[in-house]
Amino acid sequence: MRKLARLMSQRYDQALAPAGLNLNQYSILRRTGGQGRPLGEIARELGMDRSTLSRDLKPLVQANWIETVPGGDARQRRLRITAEGQRAIERAQPLWRQAQDAIDQGLGAEGIAALHTQLDRAIAQLQDDGA
Repeated sequence: MRKLARLMSQRYDQALAPAGLNLNQYSILRRTGGQGRPLGEIARELGMDRSTLSRDLKPLVQANWIETVPGGDARQRRLRITAEGQRAIERAQPLWRQAQDAIDQGLGAEGIAALHTQLDRAIAQLQDDGA
């Protein structure tokens, strides 16, 4: 599983490099809305812990692609994509799509469907066991 995850990440990272992003950064940008979303919510959705997400956010904030804004209370930090961040997504989207299409073509429709079925089962099982 780890080898597959690494290989997939490498494929996407190579494809996204011309846009100045890696897969984690692209995923964060895609899930960060214009109105802002809480850090913890994004971390849960991505399956990351908050400290990993915070580390991956630093270059996005430095590039002015994401900004932090106050949340509903003083303890909450919300992330919001900037106009520059939206342009980064627009540059990266076709690169991601090309990589996705190549993977889909290589595995075939049946292979992709079977892989998704097994992954969904494994995720559900592991999440149920962790609850």
